[in-house]
Amino acid sequence: MPHEFELRKQVTLKATPEQVWEAIATGPGIDSWFMGRNEIEPRQGGATRQYFGDVPVEATVSAWEPARRFAFRSDPAQDGSFMAFEYLIEARGQGTTVLRMVQSGILGDDWEAEYDGLSRGWDMYLHTLGQYLTHFQGRHAVVVFALRPGEAGHGPAWAALERGLGLTGPVARGERVRLTPDGFGPIQGVADYVLPDFLGVRTGDGLYRFIRGTHDTLVVGHHLFADIDAKRAEQDWQDWLDALDV
Repeated sequence: MPHEFELRKQVTLKATPEQVWEAIATGPGIDSWFMGRNEIEPRQGGATRQYFGDVPVEATVSAWEPARRFAFRSDPAQDGSFMAFEYLIEARGQGTTVLRMVQSGILGDDWEAEYDGLSRGWDMYLHTLGQYLTHFQGRHAVVVFALRPGEAGHGPAWAALERGLGLTGPVARGERVRLTPDGFGPIQGVADYVLPDFLGVRTGDGLYRFIRGTHDTLVVGHHLFADIDAKRAEQDWQDWLDALDV
């Protein structure tokens, strides 16, 4: 049965409140660290839209206090389910800012697995926000998103993804890595985020993100700070995912 939930996260960022606001409350800012392509109408009562492909997930801005508080909430579905998000920004000393995030709403029957996935995903995305503000501040990314649903009865998906990236052993955070996915040039950078089912690599022009979700779903979610054709890049990564020997 549906289950109400509330998830809270906090992160300290090397940025001013104004820089954090631009990153969390504008479409180009969100594109540079979070998933999908995003649009924000900058006012209370305005619309937010998050695109995966051409279909938007819409919500309404419920709080708009620049450099202090940003919140939005989806309309309830027929079953009463909804999602709400709130960001609170607080300046700290030495050029840092604390960002508090609250996500609440209603999850489905498999709510425990969904809650765990949300919590672990937010840890990665808030880390990615920090990487963006530290290494790419003032630039805006092209979002590359691709997904491969899990297939029952097949081998471990994450191992197949690692093989497809040319990895032959464990990767440690802070280690320099060289990825060699078929159809792409070598991707060389620093492994900035490494946990079971997550790999993040920061290069000079991008934040590359590889994720294993529930039911062996594989996700590519890159933020590339370069002049590229987004649709072509997404199709290339989708083709790569589809070709993995899972």
